[in-house]
Amino acid sequence: MTLASRLADGIAAIGFPVPRETQALLLHYLALIQKWNQVHNLTALREAETMLVRHLLDSLAILPYIDGERIADIGSGAGLPGIPLALAHPEWHVALVESNHKKAIFLQQARIELSIKNVEVVAGRVENFRSDEGFDVVVSRAFSDLADFVNLAGHLCKQGGGRLVAMKGVYPHEELSQLPPQFTVNNILPITVPGLTAERHLVVIKRSD
Repeated sequence: MTLASRLADGIAAIGFPVPRETQALLLHYLALIQKWNQVHNLTALREAETMLVRHLLDSLAILPYIDGERIADIGSGAGLPGIPLALAHPEWHVALVESNHKKAIFLQQARIELSIKNVEVVAGRVENFRSDEGFDVVVSRAFSDLADFVNLAGHLCKQGGGRLVAMKGVYPHEELSQLPPQFTVNNILPITVPGLTAERHLVVIKRSD
């Protein structure tokens, strides 16, 4: 089975429609990660099939559960989940926040090569990033534990409705108990990633304004 067919089958299983031309861009993006990985070590994964599941489909699997016009991806790394989300939702504005200089350069290059008009690359630490408009969703895939995430990125939530969304593996019992009192858990959703047997959970957190 080709990578293209694996991606198409995975997207069908997720149940969120992604046009064929967008799927082609997602595969181009995956090829860019592989190319840069040879020099800059963007991710520990090397096999394209594994990266497709653990990076692309893992990112796309949250599409049915988030909405809003402004999204911030904290500790974006190689652009996950921000770039797949931006490609799937060209009407969204997606900010990729990444403090590692080499990774931020890759994000800029990916934005240019893929002609992603709705992506903003923020090269710096999340606690120093400010946005007057705020964000509907502030998402983290592999940034830190929940307490650090909400403390460092909570200020980016839009007043009166912004949410922090943390992508986690197993149910994060211990991390939930350490959340600061000004943040409350709105929902914890089990997520199925096509081709992946490991557990995945989406933790949705609101800030008390």
